Order: sequence, then structure tokens, then C-alpha cells
Amino acid sequence: MTFEEYAFARTAALVRLARLLTGDEHRAEDLVQDVLAKAYARWGRISRIDQPEAYVRRMLVNANRSWWRRGSRREICTPAVSDRVGGVDEAAGVVERDTLWRLVRALPTRQRTVIVLRYYEDLDDTAIAEILGCSTGTVRTHARRALQALRKHQEAPTPARTGGI
Repeated sequence: MTFEEYAFARTAALVRLARLLTGDEHRAEDLVQDVLAKAYARWGRISRIDQPEAYVRRMLVNANRSWWRRGSRREICTPAVSDRVGGVDEAAGVVERDTLWRLVRALPTRQRTVIVLRYYEDLDDTAIAEILGCSTGTVRTHARRALQALRKHQEAPTPARTGGI
């Protein structure tokens, strides 16, 4: 497979993964562009390995991790405003997804990465361990801790509203 064929077939999936890792659509696109530029330069070697997809995913995860370490994240991102009017009130679903996503983004980087790769990319522990460069036991530990943290926030009682009629 040539680099052009790979990039055409997998760019959308890589952007989706990057968006889930970064939480920002524009940062995700920049991250994928940087990773694909690096992959292009090494494509002869990458294409000869057994799983080039796993290699490029690992490049993406490492690039995201490096961006966080650099401290160059000075931009303040705001959510996109949609002016669509719908017949169905989707507010409850949006609030629920937003709340869950905020909890996922609050997880430590490794836990968040494992959750994204497992539940959004539908990868098994072995593939995640290969991408992250760790053992499958470590992947399961990160997943267990992340799910415990998410459940803890879900089960936390919400403050009761007080007020008159």
C-alpha cells in the first residue's frame, strides 16, 4: 500500500482518534497532519512492518503526549456554536455526553488514552499495549482505574436545589 492510499483511507479515522485524545477538533487536525508528515518521510520502513496502522496510531498518541509535555498549549479553545434548529429537544443527550466527556478529559493522560483506544477505537488490550508500549496488565489497570473514577463521579450525589414555590 502506498502512503497516498493509506492516508486517503485512514485520515478520517486518525482525525477521530486525535479529536478524542485532544478534545479539540482543530488541534486534532493539526496533530494528524504532523503525524502524517512524519509518517510520509518514513513510509518505506513503516509499510514493511506487520501492522503499519498500529505504528501510526502510536505515533499519534506519542505526538499528543509530547504536545502536552511541551507546555505549548497556550490556546484557549471554545466549543463550536451551532445555529441548527431541530424538531427534537436533544439538550438532555448533549448535556449527558458533555458531562461524560468532561469527566473523561479530566482523567490522567494514560487512563484517558486507554479509554479512548478501548471504547472509541474498539481496540483490544493487546493492541492498546502495543500502541502505548506497555504490558496488557498495565492497560487493564489504567482502564480499571479510569472506570472507577468515572463511576465515582457518576454516583456522586448532586446537591439538592432549594428554593420556594
